[in-house]
Amino acid sequence: MKILVANRGEIAIRIIRAIQELGHEAVAVYETPDEMSRHIRIADEAILLGDGPRCDYLNIEKIIRAAKRSEACAIHPGYGFLAENPFFAKACAAAGLVFIGPTTEVISNLGNKVIARKIMAEAGIPMVPGTTNLKQGKEGISEALAFAAQYGYPIMLKATSGGGGRGIRRIESDAQMKEQIPVARAEALAAFNDDSVYLEKVVINPKHVEVQILADSQGKTVHLGTRDCSIQRRNQKLIEIAPSMIKNQKLLDEICETAVRAAKAANYLNAGTVEFLIDKDQNYYFMEINTRVQVEHTVTEMITGIDIVRNQINIAFGKPLSFSQEDVQIRGHAIEVRINAEDPKNDFMPEGGKKVSVYRSTGGFGVRLDGFVYQGYIIPEVYDSLLVKLTVHGFTWDETVGRLKRCLQNFAIRGPKTTIPFYENIAREKDFVNGDFDTSYIETHPHIFYYDEDTSEVGKLARLIAEIHYAKENPYAA
Repeated sequence: MKILVANRGEIAIRIIRAIQELGHEAVAVYETPDEMSRHIRIADEAILLGDGPRCDYLNIEKIIRAAKRSEACAIHPGYGFLAENPFFAKACAAAGLVFIGPTTEVISNLGNKVIARKIMAEAGIPMVPGTTNLKQGKEGISEALAFAAQYGYPIMLKATSGGGGRGIRRIESDAQMKEQIPVARAEALAAFNDDSVYLEKVVINPKHVEVQILADSQGKTVHLGTRDCSIQRRNQKLIEIAPSMIKNQKLLDEICETAVRAAKAANYLNAGTVEFLIDKDQNYYFMEINTRVQVEHTVTEMITGIDIVRNQINIAFGKPLSFSQEDVQIRGHAIEVRINAEDPKNDFMPEGGKKVSVYRSTGGFGVRLDGFVYQGYIIPEVYDSLLVKLTVHGFTWDETVGRLKRCLQNFAIRGPKTTIPFYENIAREKDFVNGDFDTSYIETHPHIFYYDEDTSEVGKLARLIAEIHYAKENPYAA
């Protein structure tokens, strides 16, 4: 059996490995800028979609054609690109291909944040006060101002079809509301082909906690515990932790049970993530359900030992979950950092187009790497800047943080600037070490941007050069 992976980079490699472990063949697709990517080298077959960039990865017709050409019977979309596009899921079904993910209807309903809120409200799931889609023109602005008068600023203006942190604006005044609604509509139309927007009251400096769920076609829905994704920049997650560091276990248990109820209310199938905001008084509110595998799924796999992608594939082919809720055991702590080719000191400016002249990864007990970069690789300018995800696991939180520090200190990438020294600073920072952080962490800890990148990297390079010299002088050394 062949399964096509409609994605690129580290998530494509992650899915390809799961497919091959199940005894199936993996088919990769790529655009010309990705012709040196590792994901097409480890697959059993690779098909060029076109010159790109991006447009071919997003071309539903080309993806379906590639699947037919390779005689694949299913498609795994990974995350991003087409993963949350209901039209892609529908096209797969029309072509007789198994779509490894939720149903078209579920993706459509949960992708529309207003419909999702309606489903959750009917199920009694706690939510942040918000509106339905704002009307067009002056009527919509009047609605927005009335909502602001009732609940007060700040307020979040959101694209109804948004996702991944896009299409979100924080509004602080009536004047800004009037100015930003038309801008947000234009941005939403360009990004999602839908100019609908709605409002939500802002929860001040919350914790962002999410719950991984799996649901099979036999009606069983289980959760795999919590993740904390509070450390983020402009609504984009930077560090993911499992389980949540909140000390109130009763609250976390309630949130997990609520996530299962939310999934059942949406008739959810396959893997998904139910996201919540938790305020300073430990009230929690439904935020959204992501209808795909998450970037941060690795931390959940580390603390549960459950292969989420493998389960995605099995569920898609009608197999029941092989475990119950009672079988899920949370062991220890895990932290994931996204090592990107970006300059944190320059507003995280991407470093695309640069060659990786040195790549020495870390390793050891409790360490997982999900990446596709290698020495000599030239980073394409046209894609996401993620190079490798570093995930560490430990029995205690202190052990896990210590492992993260050691791994970052031993990780050497030269050529592009990366987020490694930035994460080294965070791993030493007092509040992080104490597990005390919320969504304001980056803004309230500006000192994490103060580091001497050259000093840090020179030390790593000196160790690397010494190792190379020793290997040349002692060719038979163990």
